[in-house]
Amino acid sequence: MQHKTHRTWLAPALAALPLALAAAFMAQDAQASGFQLKENSVQGLGRAYAGSAAAPGDCSVVATNAAAMSDLGAGNCAQADLNVINFKTEFSGSGTDLLGQPISGGNGGDGGITKPVPAMYFTHRINDAWTVGATINAPFGFQTEYDDRSVLRYEGVLSKLESIDLAFAASYRINDQFSIGGSLIAQRTSAELTQVVDFGTILAAPTNGALLPQEADGYGGLKGDDWGYGWTLGLLWKPTGSDRIGLSYHSQIDHTLEGDANFLVPSNVLPLLGGAFVNQAGRADFDTPWFVTASWWHTFDDRLSFGADIGYTHWSSFKNLLIRYESPTMAPFTRAQDFNWDDTWFYSIGGDYRLDDQWTLRAGIAYDETPTNDITRTPRVPDGSRTWLSVGVGYKWSDALRFDAGYVHLWVDDGKIDHTTSTFNHLVGSFSSSGNVLGISGQYIF
Repeated sequence: MQHKTHRTWLAPALAALPLALAAAFMAQDAQASGFQLKENSVQGLGRAYAGSAAAPGDCSVVATNAAAMSDLGAGNCAQADLNVINFKTEFSGSGTDLLGQPISGGNGGDGGITKPVPAMYFTHRINDAWTVGATINAPFGFQTEYDDRSVLRYEGVLSKLESIDLAFAASYRINDQFSIGGSLIAQRTSAELTQVVDFGTILAAPTNGALLPQEADGYGGLKGDDWGYGWTLGLLWKPTGSDRIGLSYHSQIDHTLEGDANFLVPSNVLPLLGGAFVNQAGRADFDTPWFVTASWWHTFDDRLSFGADIGYTHWSSFKNLLIRYESPTMAPFTRAQDFNWDDTWFYSIGGDYRLDDQWTLRAGIAYDETPTNDITRTPRVPDGSRTWLSVGVGYKWSDALRFDAGYVHLWVDDGKIDHTTSTFNHLVGSFSSSGNVLGISGQYIF
């Protein structure tokens, strides 16, 4: 009878714990909703990315709208951008374990990071009709890390995800009004995820209370990577001599992240787990979502230009997650609608003011919706909708060389937490978050 109770309790726990680790694949980005990064243009940063797919003179259109490469002028363009992201997030609240006792530990400290995000762009004009380009940039990424002795430890310690796009693009000028373009993308995505595992809860019933919640903490982690492939399509339309309208689509890219699952288990607990929770190979299906951007840019005169952006990201594709492990004691499993993220909209307005032939000032505001919701939000996803305020400056050293700098501050709505983990730890509270981005770039025309 005791053996049957052991198996009845332990089997679902063995499926639930790896899922808690895997949930980090849906964790939070540093500066845009979900884990999307918009930091691919310092000129765009200064105006809150208003006109990102239409504004002239920015080589980063290789990534934001390949069709606009046709409007960069004769010759070649090389551009390097560096954005430094500073993100802060802190938890206020408390938790209880399976028995209703308070979870020990502090609030986890500042779970945010300060991290550089570089990007590089190159374009080459072949003739009056054709332009080609290449880019290395990061469309998705995040990193959060909490104290491994905090009240949050059973939901997450380290969460790190990086997606790097290597893209080759081409654009074709149809006539003076219309250009089309697109690119082929090779995307490398990697993830590293860790958390504390409450083996005391898992084994409380099988040991008839010899072990209790929080008395046998272990450690678990997943680390993997994969290459996936996708594409973009873009359109640039100039209906008047003063207006530019851009439209760009970035496809969903499917991944199967392959790597290692590692566990640290207390020595007195390991014989009770039936061969589970041992280091082994694992894989997880994970897709970066498709998104589309529409931009408008208007030039009033030689000094003042103004634009707007509307973006849409298809986050609702995150409904199911399948984790597969090498060991037969940790069978494949799926959990439908565990994340249930919402599709989001991004809105921005901003502009440029040219002081003289050398100096340009920029400013913009934006609102970025969060895909998370109060029902499924966890410490791995303490995301909230964001309000942006940005400023920037550009300096034209010569006809060939220019430098740009930008800064944005983000006010993030509090992320409320009322969540029960797979080991029945209950967490209640909220996250207070904020962010800053400082960017610099150089552009050379030759």
